[in-house]
Amino acid sequence: MPVLIVSEVPYETVKAGVKRKILHTKSLMNVLIDFDNGPWEEPEPYHSHPHEQTSYVAKGEIIFFCEGEEPQKLKEGDMFAVHSGKQHTIQLLTPEVRLIDSFTPLRNDFLKV
Repeated sequence: MPVLIVSEVPYETVKAGVKRKILHTKSLMNVLIDFDNGPWEEPEPYHSHPHEQTSYVAKGEIIFFCEGEEPQKLKEGDMFAVHSGKQHTIQLLTPEVRLIDSFTPLRNDFLKV
């Protein structure tokens, strides 16, 4: 799908309070992810993946945690990047957060088979 009209494409529920919409080419993936279950008292568990990732905070505030780095408080308009294999996570500081994540290569684990 070369175009994602946000009002026409249904969300995929990831888990309670977390939903996403995905647009991708053969080697690049953008993920619109909305959280409505904040704020969180604790960050989610750390995770890593072989994909390079950049993220744009489109709404709300978070703390971004990345292996070997100081935690960073980020707000609307801020961005972060994660190198392949780096442990990272977030903590929501506001009731609602919207992130726009980009991954290369594709996160095949996000695609419906």
